Amino acid sequence: MRPETEAELAEMIAAAKGPLHVQGGGTRPVGQPVTGEMLHTSGMSGITLYEPGALTLVVQAGTPLAEIEAALDAEGQRLPFEPMDHRGLLGTSGTPTIGGVVASNASGPRRIQVGACRDFMLGVRFVDGQGTVIKNGGRVMKNVTGYDLVKLLSGSWGTLGVLSEVSLKVLPKPDSAATLKFRGLDVAQAVSVMSRALGSPFEITGAAHDPQAGQTLLRIEGFAQSVTYRAGQLRALFSDHAIEIENDPAQVAATWAGIRDVAPLQDGTGDVWRLSVKPSDAPELVARLDAEALLFDWGGGLIWARVPEGTDLRARMSGVKGHATLIRGSAASRAALPVFHPEPAPLAHITDGLRLRFDPRGILNPGLMGA
Repeated sequence: MRPETEAELAEMIAAAKGPLHVQGGGTRPVGQPVTGEMLHTSGMSGITLYEPGALTLVVQAGTPLAEIEAALDAEGQRLPFEPMDHRGLLGTSGTPTIGGVVASNASGPRRIQVGACRDFMLGVRFVDGQGTVIKNGGRVMKNVTGYDLVKLLSGSWGTLGVLSEVSLKVLPKPDSAATLKFRGLDVAQAVSVMSRALGSPFEITGAAHDPQAGQTLLRIEGFAQSVTYRAGQLRALFSDHAIEIENDPAQVAATWAGIRDVAPLQDGTGDVWRLSVKPSDAPELVARLDAEALLFDWGGGLIWARVPEGTDLRARMSGVKGHATLIRGSAASRAALPVFHPEPAPLAHITDGLRLRFDPRGILNPGLMGA
């Protein structure tokens, strides 16, 4: 099924006799396998409204991400939350759509400064499991009436409703950017450097550590004069380190696209986990993981780890607060291990209640999130 309008989408869901496998561009097959009739949202495509002066974009859920980025780039603007492209890591093809970005709350390195995808959502239109069209939020930041379904739908992976339209706040692209590169730091040293930089007044928009390449990266963006000044101040702050400064726009963009898309872990076999922890816990935790390859983002608060198939990293997180998600796993791994971190009983009760309210028949991506 491939509806081209919201009305068609509502009719198809209302008439469904069994489970539906909701899919946008098919680039993010994360979660437990879903058995059901395929419902493609890519037919609902197009920019409904774009007001560069108001920093507002309204777009149908099946619109390719590349189309949106091209329209924004023509006006010197961008999606601030830097959504990850999962195709390299997961070995998928297809075309990323904005609906998939929102449904997975896909957010990249800039999250440490500006926030996640859900933080830039102004409004949504979606169809629930009974075929009812629901609208929440609006097209301006001041619209905050009612329940915040906008944020609830972000990261719900299509289990509460099928997105038909999203409204987003966008931001101007910076004039300049630079990457500061530190060489040869171990995990503890890297986390210390990243934490110190993030605690400085110099507006870091990316802080990552790539052990395979032996480098720790800091990104700064803004007006050219400001970037030059802050780079100098950071060099002085870390005067005991040798620092290479990369300021070619294409190189800076390529470096952070690689961090965003977890390029260092794309090659090789094995399961890939995404762990979210306090940065200060990262050095102790990774010593337990026994991972084949690692990548740190968000100042050490986000850890990507590639391990042999079937390895349960949650068992190695004892005593460390955080959560782990199996992003790339073999069929056997996904059958044996919960893909998403198990929720505490009170939260799981709330989650079950929400799913019952929005999808009482249990037909939208059933079992994808393990419930």
